[in-house]
Amino acid sequence: MPLHVPPAPAPALRSVSTALGSPTAVREARTPSLRTAQGPASPELPLPLHVLNHVTETTGGPSRTRLTGWRFLVRCGDRAVAAADTMLTPDGWAFSHFFEGPYVASTERALRQAEALPKTYQPRLLSVPELYMLTLWLHGDHTADASSGHPAADDILIPLAPAPPGIAAHRLHRVADLLPVLALRLTPTRAVLLA
Repeated sequence: MPLHVPPAPAPALRSVSTALGSPTAVREARTPSLRTAQGPASPELPLPLHVLNHVTETTGGPSRTRLTGWRFLVRCGDRAVAAADTMLTPDGWAFSHFFEGPYVASTERALRQAEALPKTYQPRLLSVPELYMLTLWLHGDHTADASSGHPAADDILIPLAPAPPGIAAHRLHRVADLLPVLALRLTPTRAVLLA
């Protein structure tokens, strides 16, 4: 089924397009693949980037997330060569930075996996900073406001590579199955019971 990619806020798209058109912004970016790309580069596949603030250990309550930006894959020709992040400032959405690395190709791969699923999803990115983990979050309500919400038990998470040790990249997980595992990893080390 096709993914229902939410539209990015117009100022976010404009800020990335402006940065891509700026020789200074591209030249100063730490993205050799973007600087050496042949042909025009365009921002595509805007994905809302949410950060997991709180993980519940059970599926009884929602885990809290917050929108921190929009990420665009920067395509040149037939492949993504970099990504561009935007952030919310007091003046609205603004370009943050370009980057490259394994998450760019991994995001493309996860999106292809998602397109092969029998149900329509709204793709989002979900970051778990404490675990240095990024996932493609496939939200089941593809008509929802992409800037809000929380992972529902039946939503799908696809960990991107590189994933934390013990969590396989590019394996599909129901939120109800993966979040308890993440909650255990995020639990502070308990004091030794026998003192």
